Amino acid sequence: MNQDWANLIGGDWVRPHGDRTIAVVNPATEAEIGHLPLAGKAELDRALEAAEAGFKLWRKVLPQERARVVRKFGALMRENVELLAAAITAEQGKTLAEARGEVTGAAELVEWLAEEGRRLYGRIVPSRFADSRILVTHEPVGVVAAFSPWNFPCSMVSRKIAHALAAGCSVIVKPAEETPTAAIILGRLCTEAGVPPGVVNIVYGDPAEVSAHLIGSPIVQKISLTGSVGVGKHLAALAARDLKKITLELGGHSPTVVFDDADVALAAKQCVGSRFRNAGQVCTAPTRFYVQSGAVERFTKHFVDAAKAIKVGDGAEPGSQMGPLSNRRRLEAMEEFVADAKARGAQVLAGGERLGNRGFFFAPTVFADAPVDSMVMTREPFGPLAPIRPFDTVDEVLEQANSLPYGLAAYAFTGSHKTAAAMSEGLRAGVVAINGVTVTAPEAPFGGVGDSGIGREAGIEGLAEYTHLKTVTETFL
Repeated sequence: MNQDWANLIGGDWVRPHGDRTIAVVNPATEAEIGHLPLAGKAELDRALEAAEAGFKLWRKVLPQERARVVRKFGALMRENVELLAAAITAEQGKTLAEARGEVTGAAELVEWLAEEGRRLYGRIVPSRFADSRILVTHEPVGVVAAFSPWNFPCSMVSRKIAHALAAGCSVIVKPAEETPTAAIILGRLCTEAGVPPGVVNIVYGDPAEVSAHLIGSPIVQKISLTGSVGVGKHLAALAARDLKKITLELGGHSPTVVFDDADVALAAKQCVGSRFRNAGQVCTAPTRFYVQSGAVERFTKHFVDAAKAIKVGDGAEPGSQMGPLSNRRRLEAMEEFVADAKARGAQVLAGGERLGNRGFFFAPTVFADAPVDSMVMTREPFGPLAPIRPFDTVDEVLEQANSLPYGLAAYAFTGSHKTAAAMSEGLRAGVVAINGVTVTAPEAPFGGVGDSGIGREAGIEGLAEYTHLKTVTETFL
């Protein structure tokens, strides 16, 4: 596939001129897969022109026809699940089972958005004057510049494409350069599904250069980013210059609260599975564990035993339950987190070290007594680290859980409806799960508060963010 790496611009696959490239590396072996050519300003300008022309065409396509095309896109994703999963595992590292789940979950959202695009209804508001009416309508916002991360190279790209298409927008997607192949496959599937040239464009390049060029163009009317807090704030500042619409799904550091009356063994099992999925590189994963004093010993034992039992290996190998970290930067970050925690007096109950000397493997790691001001308790670890701390009261744990500027996901386990209600209302997060670890669904809006972002994806709310509201007052003559 690396021989076909190129930019999708105006329906054509364009290989940039020049020698600027970036190495794409298999994180399990550290072997170079190939070198991805990077777009320059000439290619970006061409993509902007193509997207502008594509929007003028696509916005006029009837919602029923747009839905047919987007549904076909989702169906083609399902037909190509093995091809996409193999590319994800080779470039990002997660196990093939997780990669397949990423593709099928992404296809489900695409299919839902296809149908929801037919239901972007407006409304009629009763007028204050005789012989008149007020219409409220949704109109597609225009050309979208979308930026997606490396941890979910299929689902993040496809959701940004599908939101734009369902709303009647065109889109320029800049996927992560470290994981390019899934997006290129998705671009080919868009063409096969019947997306007109210029409506979906895919470019790779220097992130700072691409974001500044696209966001600075008057052609782009909306920005969508899934990425880090720092990058999100930077793009928000760029967008603010021209007051452009923006959706930011940023990082998190999800508090997970386990009460004495919970099914402790089940809670531990679910938390381990969610925490170490994709080697912990999931923005919504439970990351800070607060366990009530009467249950902390039992929960910790179940959690540590399960963490130690995880088979870490090449995601392409049968039997692997957790793959490597996606890049060397994350491996070095894990070592820094562990060193800080140990220096501050935390006890390492499991893991705490790199595995082997080839590939970016790091052992599932569990801490006890990590101080509240330690890195692992205050910064998003984005890796297989899990600190566990005891607490006594609801008020105490809510204060600790809400102490950080993040507010993406939060979790609570309890057998009490009263306590569940207190957690649902008291946890400061955009998505909350009670007695489970599922926080996303195509039908429900997803996003955070505070440093975890602005706006929503999925649900009717997410699709509406790709539109402008227009109020029309009509007087009958």
